[in-house]
Amino acid sequence: MNLKRMSDQAIVKEIGNRIRKQRLLQNYSQSELATRAGISISTMQKLEYGTASTIKTVIQALRVLGKLESLNNFIPEPKPSPIEMAIFEGKQRKRASKRNNKLK
Repeated sequence: MNLKRMSDQAIVKEIGNRIRKQRLLQNYSQSELATRAGISISTMQKLEYGTASTIKTVIQALRVLGKLESLNNFIPEPKPSPIEMAIFEGKQRKRASKRNNKLK
């Protein structure tokens, strides 16, 4: 899927379609998934058909489907810049500190 060539609405429909496919793979009815997610059946239908859904609704459905971790691919955690890594590297411990080990 080439997201750059798709309209916003087409992407929303694709997300809904993927959630619907996952729901069917896990053998949930729309009603059952909606109940478990704490949303109405009409909200579930809107999500699957790609109309008027919120990010919260997507999260609720993904949580029930056991796919919440897929959001890590959605917006990955930013990695430190090379400058930040150089600064951090300079602050790493090079050796253990001395201890006063007094045996009693």
